[in-house]
Amino acid sequence: MSRRSRAREIVLQVLYQNELNPEQPDFVRTRFVEARLGHNDKLVAFARSLIDGVREHRETLDQALGRTAMNWRLSRMAATDRNVLRLGAYELLHTDAPGRVVINEAIVLARRYGSDNSASFVNGVLDKLMKMQAEEANDDSTASAETDATSEDISQTD
Repeated sequence: MSRRSRAREIVLQVLYQNELNPEQPDFVRTRFVEARLGHNDKLVAFARSLIDGVREHRETLDQALGRTAMNWRLSRMAATDRNVLRLGAYELLHTDAPGRVVINEAIVLARRYGSDNSASFVNGVLDKLMKMQAEEANDDSTASAETDATSEDISQTD
C-alpha cells in the first residue's frame, strides 16, 4: 500500500469516527492521524487537507452524491460506503488528483471496509460523478468560447 493510500485509509477511519462520534475533540483525531502516519509531516498534512476538505464541503458533496446515486439516499447507505464516497467526491471535485486514481483508491477502500457490493457501488457512483463533472466543464468551456466569439463579433462591428 502506498503512503498516500495509507493516508486515505486513515482519513476514512477519521470520517467514519467523526460521523459516529461528532462530539469527539479535534485534538483526539489529530493525535490519531499523526500516530497512524508515523508523524510524517507530509502525509499528516495530506490527510488533514482531505479531512478538512470533506468537512468544509460536506453539504455540497452530499448533494452531488445524492444526485449521482439515483434511488439511494445517503442516509440509507452504509456509513463506510457513504464516507468512501464523500472522500472520493471531494478529491474528484476539489483537488487536482486524476479521476481514475481517485476512483481506484476509493474502490480499494470500499473492498477493504465495505460489504461485498461496496466496491462496485462506489465505482459506479464516482464514475458517474466524474463524467457529470467532465460534462459540466465541457459545457462551461463551450459557453465561454461562445461568449468570447460573440464579444469578438461585437468588437469587430464597432
